[in-house]
Amino acid sequence: MKKLWKLFRVFFELGICTFGGGYAMLSLLQKVVVEKYHWATEEELMDYYAIGQCTPGIIAINTSTFIGYKMMGIAGALTATLGFLCPSIIIITLIAAFLKNFASLPVVAYAFSGIRICVCVLIFDAVLKLGKKSVTDHISWIIFLSITALSILTDISTICLVISAGIAGYLIYQLGGKKV
Repeated sequence: MKKLWKLFRVFFELGICTFGGGYAMLSLLQKVVVEKYHWATEEELMDYYAIGQCTPGIIAINTSTFIGYKMMGIAGALTATLGFLCPSIIIITLIAAFLKNFASLPVVAYAFSGIRICVCVLIFDAVLKLGKKSVTDHISWIIFLSITALSILTDISTICLVISAGIAGYLIYQLGGKKV
C-alpha cells in the first residue's frame, strides 16, 4: 500500500505541473521517473512515449499508466493514472468555474501569452533531450529527417508517421544487420 501511495503522490505532483500538455511534460517525466526514482531507463521512457503517441489519449497520461503498470501491475497503472489526472480535474473545474468572469481581463490574456511561450520552451527542451538519445547514427538521422519532412510538408497523420518510422527502423536495422 505504501508503494501505491508513493506512486499516486509522485504522479499527483507531476500532474500539478501539466501546463502545456503531454509534450511539455516529457522533460519533467524524464527527470522524475528516470533520474530521481529510477522507475524506468531512458530507453524505456522513450519507448513509453512512442507507444503513448500511438495510443488514444494524452501522451503524459499514457506514459504514467505504462510506468505504473511496470511498477505494480494493473493496480499501479490505475494508481499512477489517477494520480496524474486528479490535479487536472481539480484545476480545470476551478478554472471553468471562474474563467468566464476573468477571461476578458488583460492581465489574464498576458499571463496566457507568457505561459504559451514557456510551453514552447518546455517542448523544445524535451525534443532536444530525446533527440540526443535517439538520433545517434546515419540511419537514425535519415529516419529523423524523412519523418520531419513528411510531418512538415504533408498532412499525413501522426499515427501513420510513427508506424512508418517504426517499420523503417525495423527493416533498416534488421535487414542491414545493425544493432540499435
